[in-house]
Amino acid sequence: MIVKTKNYKLDKKTYIRLALKNILKQQGWIAGLAAIGICLLYFWVPSIWWFIGAAIGLGLFLLFWWIQFFGVTQLEQGKMLFEKFSYEISSQQILMKINPREGMPMKWDQIKKASIEKDYFVLFVNKAQMIYLPFKIFNTENERKFLASILRTKGLVK
Repeated sequence: MIVKTKNYKLDKKTYIRLALKNILKQQGWIAGLAAIGICLLYFWVPSIWWFIGAAIGLGLFLLFWWIQFFGVTQLEQGKMLFEKFSYEISSQQILMKINPREGMPMKWDQIKKASIEKDYFVLFVNKAQMIYLPFKIFNTENERKFLASILRTKGLVK
């Protein structure tokens, strides 16, 4: 079976939100552990500045990643992520089509992980590249279920 979707263009704000959410799931524990470590220094030298420093550190961590993902939206290399695509999804590959004659195939082994949320699928190629598939671009419920079964079969979602 081949799932053919409607055309869809990824919004830059949606991209930044999803990328930040993904990086916080992956690396948020590092920032949290560092902040807790800084706060524990309070017991060595009691001062409110340890807590302020931890909060500033967490803020800088978030700011750093926000700038990275915002930068992707501005760079020429990142323009491809925000073009209007239709997708043809099969169990062998994902074909990203700009128009009926031009497209780019992507094998499933290029996808590192996937996520099924309340009203969309997200397929992560790496930290900065993703394929966002809202449910509204699918023609039927069976197409969504087929994609979900492919993701489970490939081991991309749990």
